[in-house]
Amino acid sequence: MDLHGRTAIVTGGATLIGHGVVRALHEAGAWVVVADVDTDGGRAIATELGDRVTSRATDITADAELTALVDEVVGQRGGVDVLVNLACTYLDDGPDTSRADWLTALDVNLVSAVMAARAVRPWLARSEHAAIVNLTSISAHVAQTGRWVYPACKAAMVQLTRSMAMDLAGDGIRVNSVSPGWTWSKIMDQLSGGDRARTDTVAAPFHLTHRVGDPLEVGRVVAFLASDAASVVTGADWAADGGYSAMGPERDVPAIPQLSV
Repeated sequence: MDLHGRTAIVTGGATLIGHGVVRALHEAGAWVVVADVDTDGGRAIATELGDRVTSRATDITADAELTALVDEVVGQRGGVDVLVNLACTYLDDGPDTSRADWLTALDVNLVSAVMAARAVRPWLARSEHAAIVNLTSISAHVAQTGRWVYPACKAAMVQLTRSMAMDLAGDGIRVNSVSPGWTWSKIMDQLSGGDRARTDTVAAPFHLTHRVGDPLEVGRVVAFLASDAASVVTGADWAADGGYSAMGPERDVPAIPQLSV
């Protein structure tokens, strides 16, 4: 997964999962720009990794800011090779979600990914290694009680990935998506009081790996899809979910023997 000499933009790179993606891209040799409204989180990962990582405050719902972001990166680096659409909001009250919240979530989770790709497309078309990686979710593939908005957004992103791959192929741009399972994130950190072992215990029945994923593990899948190692891969959604999507309602325990208990 050699990304040396390549420039990547990661929207939402200031989050815990975003940090994992940035670390993986940096690990593979890329020069990475973190584009996020969370300036503290962006500066934190840039300071930690130092060389080849910068942070820029960017509201992805504002087209002018996306244009300014791309112009600045191109001015510094001469082009762009990789776009990772990771930024999202978990705004979701299920059936009680208001119209305003639906529109806000769709704007952040879906429409802004389209606008980011649109802003960077001319420069990706000039790259010999162009790739877009969209972050989707296991939530795109299953029903989850009390959640309507986030799963709908992520399901739309899976379809969008296929459509983007189709229409950008002529520009030499590969487009894929990654669907993580339960992955250590800010909300898990907050709800568990930082207790990752407890979080693994809760996640165990839903994952063949019996734990939550690590952000860096997800990041390395992203880095692979952004690299020439995945040169034949486009229009695909990759499960980085510890076996969540492979497991049915019987989970990973023998079901039939329970009939005789």
